[in-house]
Amino acid sequence: MKQITNFLFLFLTISAFSQGPWTQEKGKLYTQLSFTTIPNYDKFFGDPDYSINGEITDNTIQIYGEYGITNNTTLIVNLPFKLISVDNLSYVDPAIYCIVDCSKNINENKTSLGNIEIGVKHNFYKKDWLLSGQLSVEVNTSSFYENSGIRTGYDAFTFTPLFLAGKSFSNSYLQSFIGTKLRTNNYSSNFKFGGEYGYKVFKNIWIIGFLDLEKSFENGDIELPDINRITSLYINNQEYGVVGLKAIGEFSDNFGVTASLPAAFYGNNVAKQVALTVGVYKKF
Repeated sequence: MKQITNFLFLFLTISAFSQGPWTQEKGKLYTQLSFTTIPNYDKFFGDPDYSINGEITDNTIQIYGEYGITNNTTLIVNLPFKLISVDNLSYVDPAIYCIVDCSKNINENKTSLGNIEIGVKHNFYKKDWLLSGQLSVEVNTSSFYENSGIRTGYDAFTFTPLFLAGKSFSNSYLQSFIGTKLRTNNYSSNFKFGGEYGYKVFKNIWIIGFLDLEKSFENGDIELPDINRITSLYINNQEYGVVGLKAIGEFSDNFGVTASLPAAFYGNNVAKQVALTVGVYKKF
């Protein structure tokens, strides 16, 4: 049980937070540095799907940490740094009157903070199944660049309450989560659901299959600039459903690597492109 529990803090999902019910022991610290890339895309999920004239690359460097306040309560912090580029994006500014060629090609690279996230996870039942609750807050620390439409996070605060359940077996585990993402500033809120099953295939290697789903309640009507809606970066009513694989490799009891490769089976206002995440972790 203890060996399984140690591994459960190594997993990175689409939303940066660990979504398992296991908590850190008091005084223990888990840290992870990861890199996620969605490279060179111009197509988006929608109704119908749509595309842009140009390409976007969306990269994220994340510093993630969990600290055991008590044996049952864990503090969670996530710092995302966005590196986004727009290449040869053709855009017609509706505010400019012209007769012949109204379009312009935009090329821009921006590096800025995304939405910093902090949260608390508390385990309230730990017999056969582990049951926990988690509440996190994404702070409105992102930036918007009106010349290119690059946005590095939601122009809102996001409150995410989750109910978490999990169970360990001899060489595997099962966990699930359900909750909502409640956003301010007239953004729509989302329903969130998912889970994963992990199996220890070799002595120090785990393979994990996962499902992650977010569905918009379509209860927001925020007005965003046209150029932002063209890039579709952190706009309203974003939703997705993904399945994928993750892998964990442990070099020692306190150090290892992670990788994640999701594939979307539906979405709205999100890139129609695979995202790859790799990371390293260290426990103290």
